Amino acid sequence: MAVKIRLQRHGKKNFAFFHIVVADSRAPRDGRFIEQIGSYNPNTNPATIMLNSERALAWLKVGAEPTLTARRILSYEGVLLRHHLDGGVAKGALTQAQADQKWNDWKAQRDAKVEAKKSGLKAAAIEAKKAAKAEEAKVNEARAEAIAKKAAELAAKEAAEKAAAEAAEAPAEAPAEEAAEAPAEA
Repeated sequence: MAVKIRLQRHGKKNFAFFHIVVADSRAPRDGRFIEQIGSYNPNTNPATIMLNSERALAWLKVGAEPTLTARRILSYEGVLLRHHLDGGVAKGALTQAQADQKWNDWKAQRDAKVEAKKSGLKAAAIEAKKAAKAEEAKVNEARAEAIAKKAAELAAKEAAEKAAAEAAEAPAEAPAEEAAEAPAEA
């Protein structure tokens, strides 16, 4: 029986997440499996990987073959490195203490890289919000200027209409005043 470490698709269309399972290679992709050893969610940034490293390492030691994607996930989580270091210890190339030191150094370096990516994404999001806020302020300022300009034009137009109306009323009133004054002189 050929045993594979592979992904089992779950979720909905265009929003999939995966279980990392150990299964017989003849079983259907989403069918029966021997053991579920983790999950992988590519929809988050960075992708969320939950993996039982000890169980994955145990399956690798008894000969389970990971698929290409599962191999990449196991490598990212350091399971393949741990398997390699355990092989070196078994051959006598290095001691368990040296293997543990290499493992801890690699794990610290990887964790630092992941944290740097998360903080970089957070900083980029903050910068994007600041830029959007500044752009919105520019747009609001331009709208306020346009409204003020329209209000000034409307006020000027109303003043001109009022002056024209007063000018039209003033000549009509002047002959009436002259006519009223004329009989008083006589």
